[in-house]
Amino acid sequence: MALHAHSNASPQTVPGAGPYVLRTLFADVPLSEDGSKDEIKINCVEYLDNNLYIGTSDSELLHFFQIPPDPADHSGIPTFILASRLRPAFSDPPGVSTSSRPGVQEILLLPSVGKACVLCNSTVTFYSLPELSPVFGTLQVKNCSWIGGVDLNQGTQDADGATIFLSLSRKIQVVRIGEDARVVKKIDFAGSRLSVRRDTIACVADSRSYALLEINHQLKIPLMSISSLDEAQPGTIVGQAQDISGSSGGGLLRSNSSSQAHTQTGRLDPQAHRRGTSLGNFIASVNRTQEQPAVDPEEPGSRSTTPPESVASPSPPEEATIARSRTPDGATEGRQAIVQAPTPTLLKPHIVSPTPDEFLLVTGTSPSEPGIGMFVNTEAEPTRPTIEFDHYPRQIAVDGGPSDLSSSKLPLGLEEEGFVLASMSKEQADGTHYGLEIQRWDANVGEDEPMKYWLEPGQEIDIKLKVPQPLGVRSLLGPADACFQEIVDRLCKRRFRPFPSGHIEYSSVSLKSVDSRTALTMERMSKEKELFDRDNDSQDDEPLPEGWQATRNTEEEEFARRLAGATARLAVWAGPHIWWAIRNPLILQLDAKLQAASMMSNETPLKRGELFKTINSFRGRDARSELEFLTFSYIQQQVGILLLISFLESAENSFPEAELQAMEEALVESQLDPRVVLSIIPSVRNEVIETRRGIWIFAGVKATAEKFISSPDFDNRVQTTLSSLSQPVLQFLRRFLSTWRRKKGFGSVSDENEVFRTVDAALLAVLLTLDQQSPPASAKGRSVRADLYDLVDNGVDCFDRAETLIESYHRLFVLSRLYQSRKMAQEVLETWRRIIEGERNDGGEFQDGELRVREYLTKISNQALVQEYGLWLANRNPKLGVQVFADDKGRAPKFEPTYVVELLRTDAPGAVKYYLEFLVFGKGHTIYVNELIGYYLDVVITRLQASSEARDVVLSTYDAYRALQPPKPTYRQFLTDNAPANDEAWHSRLRLLQLLGGKYNYDSSVIRDRITSLNSIADDLLVPETIILDGRERNHENALRLLVHRLGDYDTAVAYCFRGGASIYSIYQADTHDVPPMSPEGSRAPKRRESAPPTQNEQARLFRALLGEFLKLQDISDRVEQTSLLLEKFGSWFDVSDILSVIPDSWSVDLVAGFLIKALRQIVAEKNETTVARSLSSAQNLKVQHELIVKIEEKGPSIES
Repeated sequence: MALHAHSNASPQTVPGAGPYVLRTLFADVPLSEDGSKDEIKINCVEYLDNNLYIGTSDSELLHFFQIPPDPADHSGIPTFILASRLRPAFSDPPGVSTSSRPGVQEILLLPSVGKACVLCNSTVTFYSLPELSPVFGTLQVKNCSWIGGVDLNQGTQDADGATIFLSLSRKIQVVRIGEDARVVKKIDFAGSRLSVRRDTIACVADSRSYALLEINHQLKIPLMSISSLDEAQPGTIVGQAQDISGSSGGGLLRSNSSSQAHTQTGRLDPQAHRRGTSLGNFIASVNRTQEQPAVDPEEPGSRSTTPPESVASPSPPEEATIARSRTPDGATEGRQAIVQAPTPTLLKPHIVSPTPDEFLLVTGTSPSEPGIGMFVNTEAEPTRPTIEFDHYPRQIAVDGGPSDLSSSKLPLGLEEEGFVLASMSKEQADGTHYGLEIQRWDANVGEDEPMKYWLEPGQEIDIKLKVPQPLGVRSLLGPADACFQEIVDRLCKRRFRPFPSGHIEYSSVSLKSVDSRTALTMERMSKEKELFDRDNDSQDDEPLPEGWQATRNTEEEEFARRLAGATARLAVWAGPHIWWAIRNPLILQLDAKLQAASMMSNETPLKRGELFKTINSFRGRDARSELEFLTFSYIQQQVGILLLISFLESAENSFPEAELQAMEEALVESQLDPRVVLSIIPSVRNEVIETRRGIWIFAGVKATAEKFISSPDFDNRVQTTLSSLSQPVLQFLRRFLSTWRRKKGFGSVSDENEVFRTVDAALLAVLLTLDQQSPPASAKGRSVRADLYDLVDNGVDCFDRAETLIESYHRLFVLSRLYQSRKMAQEVLETWRRIIEGERNDGGEFQDGELRVREYLTKISNQALVQEYGLWLANRNPKLGVQVFADDKGRAPKFEPTYVVELLRTDAPGAVKYYLEFLVFGKGHTIYVNELIGYYLDVVITRLQASSEARDVVLSTYDAYRALQPPKPTYRQFLTDNAPANDEAWHSRLRLLQLLGGKYNYDSSVIRDRITSLNSIADDLLVPETIILDGRERNHENALRLLVHRLGDYDTAVAYCFRGGASIYSIYQADTHDVPPMSPEGSRAPKRRESAPPTQNEQARLFRALLGEFLKLQDISDRVEQTSLLLEKFGSWFDVSDILSVIPDSWSVDLVAGFLIKALRQIVAEKNETTVARSLSSAQNLKVQHELIVKIEEKGPSIES
């Protein structure tokens, strides 16, 4: 069928996008018994309970019975068999030729009483239903122009029988059909051609005008003329109520507004009229006991004069039979109007009732001019805006609306729209076209001009018309069920195959034809495919039953078919063919627009505009039924796929950002499986995971996607790499897949496992490709790299595939983060080791790798793993590596120091020294002091033996230190202040001095031997070390000699004497710790036991030795200065006579005056103290003697025998 939409605003036509479609009801009806008469036409059609009744222009009534369809036949075309071919009885009016017989004019079915009335050649006959057997004997009503008038409000369900109208030349007979046919009322209305009744109000038309009739009270309100060129009849005022119960002329009644004036006369003038617009107001004022109208003796069909009258065999034809003439459009003319102006064209009246209290009337000027539809209610008041027909219709029918429960619609609809269908012709370039103009009749006031649609039979071979013919249309009494196979074909889900048979498979592509990264991916995929059919079904580990796919196909089709049902009530016919006019489901309307848009070029914005317009037509609208819900989803998916295809094929992917965002929203909101989207993008389709159960999507969407995939252009692009995609496409994939990834855990996602494995793999590949352009640094903000880290840190469902992808992009640090997301510590460390050892890592974001390894080892609890990578790190960076074993805050079990020392000696000897430093200095494990001293000596002595430059530096430090003016720091502090940053030997010497000067028990003789070995190279290279050893061995004189003459460290020499030869560098600097030991107590060596504080004699002896060294200083000024200071500060430790004996005679007394004064004062003080002590002793002696004498006297003498 061809369906076109048009309006003044948008002349564009879209086939199939209108509100109605034609479906074959009966193709090629056998109108002629022998098939020899091609000129026979269908005049009328009626349908009830699978019985089809067709009235032809050959005066035949055809009765067909519909055979129940085969359940396996889904074509939707009903099958009919001929039940009877009847020629109703009729009588030709006088003067009517055989060739002018109209044939069967009307079929009126009355199912409530099981009867049918047939109007054939102006004669009414009666039959039983459904077999059409004659009833009521030979009863016929002749000279009848029309039958109908069934109450639409009551329908055909009347317990007292069915009341119908018979339109005779001068009256309308109201006949009740039951067990017999009885005339119950006659209405004085001449030449009626058509009538539609609602309760007691009938809208009728003669050949020139319309009118409203009140049946019970015989009231008439003239309405407008059918032709707007036709003047009203003399004496007729449009809109004024008339009483037609009296004479044939009818009297006019006065209006309520003028009733007071009439009451003054005391009588009612039947010729007077009242101005009123409401027939209901007039009826309320009419006397309810009005006399029943008498039977007109001129009317035929009466045998008895006793009411109620039975309709009997008709009497001879009326004497005043009105001659009828045909107008070009088939309307008959009741009488010739006598006017001064040219005779107007008589138009066929059209009356339909869209609602229980409204009538739609059509007026115009000529068949080729536009027609106007006017709405009036049962009180003759206009109710709606008029509607316009492009041409005056041949026939009209209304369907749907809020109150129409019998419309031709889908059964799942809620409140249906109301449409009017008008049969007319149109002149086009290829000739005259006959069809239906369809438009809304229930459009609200103020809305835009309603869209008009043009519907005409298509050119399918089974319904092809030999000659274009006008269409007949009417609403049938009985509905029929229909099924839209197109809905089934679109909504039933079918298995989508991303890699259709015959298409290039990645598993079969030559790996040499692509780059190494893609080759690696394909090789892995080809291997996985071998296992795929056996055990790669995450949905069900059990084998699938045989024929499962066919079973599901059937189930999906049955589900879709349940939604595809419709109710048909409108019949359309032309020539020998009859169709149902059925409401076109929304899904087919929108899909037709999509199909039209898909034919446009991808480069034009018009195509995208049409696609977005289609999807925006229902945006924000809530689905009212299951079908509508699926419709929205289906259309969104189709629009998304079509937009994506247009996006991929447009030049440089030039979509505005707003359109890209709208496309993404359509694809995401439609719930289309993202694997389908990825399947049509060549470079990422190899990430699609399809299990044995497959991917099931709407069949219509499947067809669109597979059509694109199967195109030759697509084949040419399937081997392209991801990096060949443009930035807009990659950014689209990034946003689309990221949005889909946020749906994890939603129960509405079917095949969740496979979907998100695919999404994660594709998103990872896209981000890796985009991140190739990022600078080699850590992620910042919402950059691509930040998204990449977020993806792998939060875990991916496609873990194995992610490993392969990341490896192929040489992103080892990203791979380590992937392992961290799974708490795979061993793989993390292994990956970091690969980076540190120099393997390619394109991201460049792994800085301070060794430090990160050391920090990570504190966070894992696997002791074996900590040991393995601690040793590896200790070999690469000993200082950092030993921290792994020394850390007290790690989660792994602690290592015993003895075990670590042995382990390091075996596997990382270069780190032993650093670990021993930790044990000695950090933990106070003095048992390792000797060994640590040995390591330091090895470093220092090896350096001095191997490098003369190092020896010169050491000697120069002595000279530099000696040249310093007092006060000056200790030599050890001087070394610390001047230590080079990366000189291991220098720092080892400082540590050596710290250990030698500390309170540790070590073998000084071994150390001295090693230091003495340097004398073969140069004397006194390690002066401070020798001084410390001399002090421990109480070789104080040599120590003082070196301090005074080799270092010039006079202050330290004085301190050495004062402390009695104790450590000179570390006694106060050595750290003490209260931290519990990491090893048993036996692992601690005892510290060197300190002797008691030096006595004054020991100090005096050392000071005397120091004085001798000072007196040997070559620099006379230093000699005098240091000697004077020593004697002045520590003079109490010297004997005056000794000092005077060693002081050179050449020295002035002033140089030692301070010492002498203090010494003499000390002598005087000592003498005085001695005198006082002696006196105290004498007094004490006398006291003791007195106490003895007293005790003896108390005891008295004693005799010893």
